[in-house]
Amino acid sequence: MFFRREKPHESTFAERIESLRTLGFTTESLDSRCARVSRHGIAAIVEDQPDQHPHVNRAGLLIGHEIGLLVNAGYQVFWRTPAGAQVPAQATQLKALHAFEDDLKERLGLTSLYNQGLGTTSDLHLYDRVEHRDQGAAPKPWEVKTTA
Repeated sequence: MFFRREKPHESTFAERIESLRTLGFTTESLDSRCARVSRHGIAAIVEDQPDQHPHVNRAGLLIGHEIGLLVNAGYQVFWRTPAGAQVPAQATQLKALHAFEDDLKERLGLTSLYNQGLGTTSDLHLYDRVEHRDQGAAPKPWEVKTTA
């Protein structure tokens, strides 16, 4: 007697995007290989990767029709859009971003990294507030040449 295992069903990109609606996500198809997913004012672009899991571009706050990414300025965290609009981040928005990314990765079957599971991570760090610090003739400690 032979036993045959059923082949596991590999979901298509459209099926994966459709399954996000059960978790309260709003989906908008941008084209056949790309969709915009949003929930509670947070959004991300999800792209289809052939023979792989979908790729999620960084999630961020919806500001108008753009997705603002998280920027850590050292003294405060901001949302910045590609057009340059900048809005201070609020704690409720950061919690919504964290829940959004967790639910999205879990539903799409993506790997969740340890440091991202601890809390929100910034897309850009701008801790150094001294403009043009690296320019000019001043000595730079990172460029010191050692003599052997």
